[in-house]
This record gives sequence, C-alpha cells and structure tokens, in this order.
Amino acid sequence: MANLPFSKVRRSGSTVYLSGEIGFNADGSLPEGIEAQTKNCLEGIKKTLEGEGLSLSNVISCTCYLTDRADFAAFNAVYATFFSDPLPVRTTIGCELMVDAKVEITVIAEA
Repeated sequence: MANLPFSKVRRSGSTVYLSGEIGFNADGSLPEGIEAQTKNCLEGIKKTLEGEGLSLSNVISCTCYLTDRADFAAFNAVYATFFSDPLPVRTTIGCELMVDAKVEITVIAEA
C-alpha cells in the first residue's frame, strides 16, 4: 500500500482514534454484499484495537458511512452482533465513498 497522508491509529491520553476501516478481504478485494463488507470492516477494527491492547468493548463512538440507504437494515443486523452493553454511540451517514465499497466505519475507543 502506498504511503497515505494519515495515521491508521492515533492515541491522545487514554483515547484511541481509528481511521476509517473498509471491509476488504485479506487479498485486498472487496466481498460482495453489505453483510460481508460490514463483517470484514468490524473484524478489521477489532484486530486494530487488539494491537492497541483494547477490544470492541472499549469503543465509545462509531461513525458509519453507507453508500446505499437500502443496506441499512442488513448493515445494522451485522453491526449489532459485534457490540454489547454499554453500546457505543453511533452516527450513520448515507454518502459516496472514495473507493467502491458499501461501508466504512471509524471508531473512537477509551483505554
């Protein structure tokens, strides 16, 4: 991957900020469908957090970007399987992404 002008992870005190995650497969391809992309996206976030000594239970805020409003229910069903109480706050935005993906998620976690 080319050098990008941003950090994937940034700490400020006990707060950890993650750049947007896209649901790529290990080979760099995108799977078909919102469910698979959402699962890959959240698995990637989980792995990045683990590298910081954290877990999904440390997530306090998620911003989710969907390219198709019709995908919301399917996205939400997969998303719900990754988090438990206390649930992070969340904003979900319908938008166009810079790559041909269906979803991008960025999180803020507290150590």
